[in-house]
Amino acid sequence: MAGHSKFANIKHRKGAQDKKRSAMFSKLSREITVAAKMGMPDPDMNPRLRLAVNAAKAQSMPKDNIQRAIDKASGGEGEDYEELRYEGFGPGGVSIIVEALTDNRNRSATNIRTAFAKNGGNMGSAGSVSHGFDRLGFIFYPITAGDEEKILEAAMEAGADDIISSEDGHEIWTSMEELHAVSGALEQSLGEAETVKLAWRPHMMVNVEESDAVTLFKMIDALEDDDDVQTVWGNYDVSDEILEKLS
Repeated sequence: MAGHSKFANIKHRKGAQDKKRSAMFSKLSREITVAAKMGMPDPDMNPRLRLAVNAAKAQSMPKDNIQRAIDKASGGEGEDYEELRYEGFGPGGVSIIVEALTDNRNRSATNIRTAFAKNGGNMGSAGSVSHGFDRLGFIFYPITAGDEEKILEAAMEAGADDIISSEDGHEIWTSMEELHAVSGALEQSLGEAETVKLAWRPHMMVNVEESDAVTLFKMIDALEDDDDVQTVWGNYDVSDEILEKLS
């Protein structure tokens, strides 16, 4: 149960959590609707929907918005979205995975390719970088949830595969198939997690220098600004000193 990760550091870089809330809510709503359409409209009976609802709650999305997105699926409303994954390379040799929900794959491919090309990267073929990642379940608890020993005991009892505690909080990793069960067990012992989601965890991190970090973050911002893009994952490791300079 050991390792090193910059997950929390990277996900909270440059105040990304604070920008463009309406666009973020739109993406969360899209995921909720798609999840509800694919299964039962009840989060307790639909693990993917529960993950989507938990992600929305973690971003303080109003309950009415969440329910409206579920009702849209139940009523057969809304577009039919296709799940797509794009892979490519960013500045400094960083590997990037982009997940999208789109009703127009040509538009998405063009926009994403452009975001790579204009910011020192290039889009690759399917599988060109994902072989360097594992698709896993990810659960995050803030440091206030307890000390490392308490979290470790709870995570092992719940059947988690790995836990990494730092001053930022506690990362708990599990298999994709066990995420629903493990997060449910942890909720019983630790309360509701800050984050419960499927994630791409890199096998190795790439250290990024300041000059490349500036361009890399511009590329990631351009990708995240696209309405069709749901999540952007990468194996980049940027030092706290550089992050502080760029924040």
